[in-house]
Amino acid sequence: MFIRIVKLTLLEDKVDDFLAHFDTIKDKVRHYPGCQFLEVYRDKQHTNVFFTYSYWEDESNLEDYKKSELFGELWPYTKTLFKEKAEAWSVDKVVTLK
Repeated sequence: MFIRIVKLTLLEDKVDDFLAHFDTIKDKVRHYPGCQFLEVYRDKQHTNVFFTYSYWEDESNLEDYKKSELFGELWPYTKTLFKEKAEAWSVDKVVTLK
């Protein structure tokens, strides 16, 4: 398993569009084969900045998702809302403290 973090900086006037669109596809993304967890965070100071945080079974699942029809619907539209280019990281969990 690994974690994918994506930073999305949106145009300020497109935040509601992003949230509305994401609401229509979030369950499909979360239940895509290999996706084990999905959350979206919003920066408290820069309210047009969002982070997606997802757990993937393995890298091939993420690559399959990025080639899927679902991603083909989601990503091109989402890119039209960007103020800055998205940033993404694939990371391995080192420690969990509860």
